[in-house]
Amino acid sequence: MARWGELLVGHAIRVSAHGAGLLALALLASCSSGATASEGERSKGPDAKVTIVPSDSAGNVTPDTPVVVAAQGGTLSEVSVSSPKGSLGGTRSADRTMWRSRGVVTPGTRYTVRAVAVNAEGKAVQVTSSFTTVTPKSAFKVENIVPHKDDTGLTVGVGMPIMITFDKEITDRVGVERNLIVQASKPVQGAWHWFDDKSVHFRPRHYWPANTKVRLIARLAGAHGGDGMYGTRNHVLDFKIGRSQITSGSLNRHVMRVKRNGKVIRTIPFSAGKGGLMKYHTTSGIHLAMSRENVTVMTSPDAGPGDSGYYQLTVYNTVRISNSGEYVHSAPWSVGSQGNSNVSHGCVNVSPDNAKWFLDNTLIGDPIILTGSPRRLEPLNGWGHWQETWREWTRWSSLGAGFTTDSYTAS
Repeated sequence: MARWGELLVGHAIRVSAHGAGLLALALLASCSSGATASEGERSKGPDAKVTIVPSDSAGNVTPDTPVVVAAQGGTLSEVSVSSPKGSLGGTRSADRTMWRSRGVVTPGTRYTVRAVAVNAEGKAVQVTSSFTTVTPKSAFKVENIVPHKDDTGLTVGVGMPIMITFDKEITDRVGVERNLIVQASKPVQGAWHWFDDKSVHFRPRHYWPANTKVRLIARLAGAHGGDGMYGTRNHVLDFKIGRSQITSGSLNRHVMRVKRNGKVIRTIPFSAGKGGLMKYHTTSGIHLAMSRENVTVMTSPDAGPGDSGYYQLTVYNTVRISNSGEYVHSAPWSVGSQGNSNVSHGCVNVSPDNAKWFLDNTLIGDPIILTGSPRRLEPLNGWGHWQETWREWTRWSSLGAGFTTDSYTAS
C-alpha cells in the first residue's frame, strides 16, 4: 500500500507541474480574497476508505490465502481477525496504510475482520467483513516430535536434529515445509530433509553452537498437505543445546576420548564388535546418543529361543547409538578385552565405572564418532543424519538450499 501512496503523490506532483500557471493563479486568488474557511469546513475532509481481502461474505477461501487490509486517504489504527477457533496475527506497514496476516487460517471456519481507519483530520471509520474457509476433505496431524519434553529436561547435545512424524502421507511437501519455522539464539544455517512422505527432519549444516536456545514453530493449522487435506493444529517446541560434548573412538585402537568444549575429560577403553559376519561389526560413522537407560534387556535380532545364536542378556547403564541394537554399555565380562581387542556382538563394551560415568554425562543428541569398521552407519539407522553431506541433506529439502534460522524471541 505504501507503493499506492507513492504513486498518488507522484501523480499529484505531475499534475502540479503541468498546471503550474493555474496553480499560481489559484494561490494568488486565495491570498487576495482575505476569506478564511471556518473550523467546521476545515474538518470536513473525505473519509478514509478501507479495502479488505478476501471480500465480504467470500466462501471456500483456501487457508493459505493472506488477509490484507488497506487504507486509502488515511491510516489504519486497528485491525483484528477473529474466529471461534482463535485470532490471526499480522504485520502493519511502516506508513500504517496496509496490514497483512501472518501464517494460515483454520479450514472450515468463519472469520470476522474488523478495521478502523483514520483520515488526516482524525475522523475514524470502522469497517467489518467476514469470510469462510474451505471445508477440508481430510486432515493431518503431527504424530510425534523429537526431541521430547522428557529428554533430559529438553537440554540436548550439539548434534540433535528436530524430527517430525505425521499421521498421513504429505504430498504437498512445500505447503507443509514453508510453515515450519526454526528460531535460534545463535543463528545457524540449516535445512529440512524429507526421509519419506510422513517424516521431515531438520539439522544444521554444522553442529549447533553450545548453549543455543532453539524454538520450533510449526504453523500447521490450515497448512495444505495434499489434495483437500489440511493440518489441524499448531505446535511450538522450545529446547536448549547444552555444552559441546563429542566422543571419538577407534575400533582398531579400542579407546574413546570424550571432549567437552574442546578438552578431553575422559579416556575410556572399550571392546567393539568381533566381526566375522557383517552384523557383528560395530558401525563406523557419526552416531548420536538416542536414549539413556539404566537397564536394557538385549536379545538376538535374528534368532529366537532354541535357535543357534540366540541370546538374551540384561545389561546396565546403556546409551543407545543406533536402531540396529548398538549401545555403549556396562560389560564386566569383557573388561579384560577392553582396550586391546573386539569381542562383542556389535555393542561398545566398557567397564561398569565407565558405563555409569558415560550415562550420567551424556545428553540425547551428543555425537559419538566411531571409525575403523568395514560396516558404515546408514543415515536411517537410528539418527545417522550426520552421515549425509550437506549437499546430500539439502537435496531432499522441498524448498531447496538451506536457510539461516530466525532470531530466537523468548515469549
